[in-house]
Amino acid sequence: MRAAALMLLVLTLTLGLAYPLAVTGAAQLAYPSKADGEARLLAREQPTDLFQPRPSATGYAADATSFNNLGPNQEALAQQLRKAVRAYLRREGPYDPGLTAAQIPADAVTTSASGVDPGISEANALIQARRVAKLRGLPLARVEALVRGHGTLNVNDLNAELQR
Repeated sequence: MRAAALMLLVLTLTLGLAYPLAVTGAAQLAYPSKADGEARLLAREQPTDLFQPRPSATGYAADATSFNNLGPNQEALAQQLRKAVRAYLRREGPYDPGLTAAQIPADAVTTSASGVDPGISEANALIQARRVAKLRGLPLARVEALVRGHGTLNVNDLNAELQR
């Protein structure tokens, strides 16, 4: 029993304290400007005249990242998706009157695994481009040019580019 308790203590101190501190220290030395994380990698709610990230199960709280853990047969997921579709149509519909629920990309209404993923699909961004162009007073072609050809887009990068 004594040996097991001693091993538990040694391994806890080594793997739970010493190793993480050593890795963190090495990262701070090697990459001092990036070791604390990059804000551009975290989604957050944006003003309505900017591109919006996908829905968040955490309210975009980076200190409490999680996913909804709901299965495809659960009524709670169906309700969550219906609510997200209604919200998306309310936000984007006035700028794209023909938009239907069937045209909404999955990433526009589903949460990411972390709840703070800033990545959205090009299809989602192109739908949002109409709203962004109108509210920002920009030509739609200019906003669409920012979006096209990138696949998955970081909303923080897109919004920073809009503000240049």
